[in-house]
Amino acid sequence: MRVRNLHRDEDGAAMVEFAVFFPVFILLLVGLIEIGRFANFSIVVADAARAGVQYGAQNVITAADNAGMTSMALADGQNISGLTVISATHYCQCSDGSASTCLSSDCSLSHRILWVKVTTQGQFAALLGFPGLPGTFTVQQTAVRRVPE
Repeated sequence: MRVRNLHRDEDGAAMVEFAVFFPVFILLLVGLIEIGRFANFSIVVADAARAGVQYGAQNVITAADNAGMTSMALADGQNISGLTVISATHYCQCSDGSASTCLSSDCSLSHRILWVKVTTQGQFAALLGFPGLPGTFTVQQTAVRRVPE
């Protein structure tokens, strides 16, 4: 008889433990979901920058098409509302490491290397507000690629 009474007392303890553990478990689960959403958002913003760079790195003509690089980056990141292209540019450097203005006469002792660079930015909005954290985060990604000549 005494054993049955102890077993009934433990049933209430299990319910109290569950009541304490369950909110912590839900908070951890929501936190993991938010981290996953943020990681996915960051990857999509980086992919948009890479799409713009891939367009510009096709040849010398597309490297000078800054509007085309911007358009390709925005088209790739169309799932993100508010995605912006901060910059889509090309620049040159001499193979010896010295600066170049992209003129063929700049690199007399070495050859010129042409690069394209695209920087994209998006605003990530959290599903739930967490104490001490802002509701939105700015995610900025940059992609750089050499243009074959």
